[in-house]
Amino acid sequence: MRFIGRFYFNILIIYFSFCHFLCCASSVFGQSLPWYQRTTLYQIYPRSYYDSDGDGIGDIQGILQKLDYIRNLGFETLWLSPFFASPQQDFGYDITDYYTVAPEYGTMQDIEELIRQVHRRGMKIILDLVLNHTSIEHPWFQEDLKRSPQERGPLQDFYVWRDQPNNWRSAVRGSAWHYHPVRKQFYYAAFLPFQPDLNYRNPRVREAMLQVAQFWLEKGVDGFRLDLFNYLYEDSLGRPNPFSLNPVRAFHRPRFTLNQPETLEFAAELRHLCERYGPKMLLGEIDGPCTTSRLFLGDSITPRLTHAFCFGMLRFRCTARYFERLVLHMEKIFPSPLSPVYVFSNHDRRRCATRLGGDLRRVRLVHTVQMLARGVPCVYYGEEIGMVDGRLPYKKALDPLPHMVRVPRWLAHVAGETLNRDEVRTPMQWHAGPHAGFSCAAATWLPVNPDFPEKNVEAAMQDSASLLHHFRHLLCVRQPQKVQDVRREGPLLFLGNAVLNFSRRPRTFIHPATGARLRIEGYAVAWL
Repeated sequence: MRFIGRFYFNILIIYFSFCHFLCCASSVFGQSLPWYQRTTLYQIYPRSYYDSDGDGIGDIQGILQKLDYIRNLGFETLWLSPFFASPQQDFGYDITDYYTVAPEYGTMQDIEELIRQVHRRGMKIILDLVLNHTSIEHPWFQEDLKRSPQERGPLQDFYVWRDQPNNWRSAVRGSAWHYHPVRKQFYYAAFLPFQPDLNYRNPRVREAMLQVAQFWLEKGVDGFRLDLFNYLYEDSLGRPNPFSLNPVRAFHRPRFTLNQPETLEFAAELRHLCERYGPKMLLGEIDGPCTTSRLFLGDSITPRLTHAFCFGMLRFRCTARYFERLVLHMEKIFPSPLSPVYVFSNHDRRRCATRLGGDLRRVRLVHTVQMLARGVPCVYYGEEIGMVDGRLPYKKALDPLPHMVRVPRWLAHVAGETLNRDEVRTPMQWHAGPHAGFSCAAATWLPVNPDFPEKNVEAAMQDSASLLHHFRHLLCVRQPQKVQDVRREGPLLFLGNAVLNFSRRPRTFIHPATGARLRIEGYAVAWL
């Protein structure tokens, strides 16, 4: 009897141990991954989304009024491009006060209400944090101008100064050094001349930017998209960059101006700050290959950012071979529990539908891959209705780039790009009424794309076969944590339970489970 009792006791121990294992496995492999590894991102350019007060400029109240539209599409996280105080020379990426909302967008009360309403709907919100540089009109820059020679230096200055420039180049055009007659020195600007780079070797700068992040974390935001993150530090000795055969980099390799070890350290410091407020997303804009982006995520011992963009895919090719290789490459570079980010358009680069000649059948294929592959899809506003770039003259551009980079439109078109970023920031097309329902003003800050009478949200809602409804279906069926099987047979791409035909002609394939021969139309998606 004692043996029998002990036998059943051991059986119970094994049973409960097995149950415990299942619970743990469920926790590890199921919902234990933080929300930011499973989410979907919808990028809003506030100036162009919805104008609530009739001044021709989109605003925060306008976003509030459209929250249910975004939620009903199925997106879970909003990414807001900058709305901070700014002279708007680069439309918010030149900041004068990180603690103030630009008046054309609303008030601090508006953004606090937006954060509350986003969370009330079970959604998340991340802000675009510009850490690398400020506006030249920022009070810190004016303070630097007033420093006496005795008060200057890497541990005192808020910005990067030199008596004589070296060969560091701007990402836009020419030398990154600009002479200021008041201080009688050159300041460094990796991008536009009115965006001087902050000096992160000054502890006050580093602490000030961490305080900015902390301020918004305490407001309840769920993380940040980090603008130009791997530009934060430059070489402390100011060594010249070596020669390169790459004409895109002006024949210089940015060895001493990108990816400095101190930037990785700052990423870990920022992650540590964010984790005090719970699981927060840190999505870095990293200039370079995916292997560089991966470096900025760190590891389990030294966690850094949670995600990083791989911008090579912004110039995607719409073929089965390309997307098969892309998904396999992303799985190799960002294996679970990391998540790759799939992005095919944004506020700086051409829209997906424009790259595909306005062919919404192929647009549907691209977004199907984006939603079904394991990872975080990041969708720019208007992509859900197939918005295309506007056609706006370079000479009248509000964007400063076309006035600084003298490249003919035809040459930029051959490269598959546009220098005038106004063209990818035109107002959201809500319905077929005046200004596409974006604003009731006499004129909008940018003209609405003329195709809005046919291409708008209201029309897409009424068409069950529209791209918008395809988005809604994809957002319902996606399995964000599952590594989908991916393989290619000629122009057919098999991704999970979807078959994508990247040929304009119909194709026949064998159903992998039943052996039945199935036909799929050209540029179409079939479900197994």
